Amino acid sequence: MESQIRLGRILGIEIGLHYSWFIVALLLTLSLSARFRATHPDWESAIVWGAALVTGAAFFATLLLHELSHAVTARARGLPVGGITLFALGGVSRLEKDPGDAKTEFLVGIVGPLTSVAIAVACLGLAAALGWRVASEPAGPVEAVLVWLGYINFGLAAFNLIPGFPMDGGRVLRSIVWGLTGDPARATRVAAAGGQVVALLFVVLGLLEFFGGAGLSGLWIAFIGWFLLNAATAQSLLVQTRERLRSIRADEVMTRNSPTVGPGTSLEELVYSKILHTGQRCFLVADDRRIRGLVTLHEIKQVPRADWPRTPVTQVMRRMEDLRVVSPEASAGDCLDTMTQSDVHQVPVVADGEVLGIVTRGDVLRVLQARAELGV
Repeated sequence: MESQIRLGRILGIEIGLHYSWFIVALLLTLSLSARFRATHPDWESAIVWGAALVTGAAFFATLLLHELSHAVTARARGLPVGGITLFALGGVSRLEKDPGDAKTEFLVGIVGPLTSVAIAVACLGLAAALGWRVASEPAGPVEAVLVWLGYINFGLAAFNLIPGFPMDGGRVLRSIVWGLTGDPARATRVAAAGGQVVALLFVVLGLLEFFGGAGLSGLWIAFIGWFLLNAATAQSLLVQTRERLRSIRADEVMTRNSPTVGPGTSLEELVYSKILHTGQRCFLVADDRRIRGLVTLHEIKQVPRADWPRTPVTQVMRRMEDLRVVSPEASAGDCLDTMTQSDVHQVPVVADGEVLGIVTRGDVLRVLQARAELGV
């Protein structure tokens, strides 16, 4: 779930919107305006629409707080966060690394619903202080905004506590099973199965509602179930793949005897004498004494083609001291995490200051493909 609209950064975390978020924003605003018009026929249209729009905007802010709580907790537990994307069914904090223990999984999962509950209690409490009474319709637009914002956040917390991937409740369930069994793989299967069962129930319920005369609301429920089913399957595959990668060492998948070029080699010579003939995308830059850096297609493409003949590789290479490296004992999963965090496609394997080889995304993919084909 990638962001199509980037909104900026909060606490160093990139915030973005998926186009599907506008669907729920429109539905929420329309439903609230209809509700306010039905319960307060004396309100002018400007007040009705103003209250609905303010509630929608406030919900956006509280949803963002929900996801920020996940992201901040994850960072506090040592997990890098790639960003936050808000979409049709809520939001997602993109963790670039899986939690290493059940406690971290539990804390990251539960903090979002707890945040939404706290927001709901605060909103309803403030509405009560302004004169609203439980189970009654709020009298004024300010009370109405607070009351419905409270209800929506209670609903958000309950929805996210569904015990299965990809919901927060799936993380909580996985952490509990993990803590009881000590087996993260089994915990993943249980959380994924829980998500798939709940998703199928949503689909069935939605279709029954639709054919029973509920119309679009039934289809909406079925759509939520379909989305959850796909997301649960994808999340399960992602976590299982990362778990498999933990059993593979960097020195088992790395490319040894990585090709090198001299520091005086021009980009034109590198491209036409090596890259176009071999398809190799990554080269170590070395002189007689040591390896000085790494040059890839990414760096070459930043230079205008007309400048290739007079541009030495040392001018565009990434120097060894600036590169993130891994040890031979690191897992393939650690290698991928390092690549993701550095936004690169390869990582050098270094021991005692010596480059033993390079692990690329392609190297890891080939191992996974071979295991899949052999059923291992």
